[in-house]
Amino acid sequence: MSGISPAAGGEDPGSALSFHCRIHRPAGPAGLTLVLLHGSGADETSLVPLAREIAPDALLLAVRGRVVQDGGPRWFARVTPTRFVQESIRAEAAAFAGFARSAAGALRFDLSRAVFLGYSNGANLVTSVMLLNPDVITRAVLLRAIPVLDHVPGTDLSAARILAISGTADVTYAPFASTLVELLRRHGAEVEDRVVPAGHEFGADDAALARDWLMKLQRRH
Repeated sequence: MSGISPAAGGEDPGSALSFHCRIHRPAGPAGLTLVLLHGSGADETSLVPLAREIAPDALLLAVRGRVVQDGGPRWFARVTPTRFVQESIRAEAAAFAGFARSAAGALRFDLSRAVFLGYSNGANLVTSVMLLNPDVITRAVLLRAIPVLDHVPGTDLSAARILAISGTADVTYAPFASTLVELLRRHGAEVEDRVVPAGHEFGADDAALARDWLMKLQRRH
């Protein structure tokens, strides 16, 4: 597992398998691990400020998508803003599942208790991993996500706890948000579905909802 060290420190650059990542460690003991998956064209640094608002004492594993399209990184290839290359989704979901397992071992965190925070294309990769590799991600915060798989296997997501947040003014993604929530619930996931007065961008309302959801989740478990 090259590039990831469990040693203490402030911020460690690292790469695991073929995914570049950065590890942000809290000053004190980490009470939670957040795995961050950015949106299209951004990188592994873009969600760190939001994650710090949500969980200041968490260990952050910020990962960069390895597909490059239109000059920027993303998690899988797209055809249009709402249509995607299915082979790319499946290949990248499988690769990320392997990365997550290896990272959990190297950094010594409990994968079943880690929370995966994904935004836009990153959130779509999170749901794809959940549906295709259901043993990897069981806790997720999805910001501006939509369904992306053309063919969904009969996955059991009864162990999954999910917060899905859409934006009322998100012209491209909001029309598909409820379809994704219904899909996840049909597969057994417990989904809290929330809407914020925003477009596709994320902000303080998302942070507040995610923080409250995490507090409720931690009280239950």
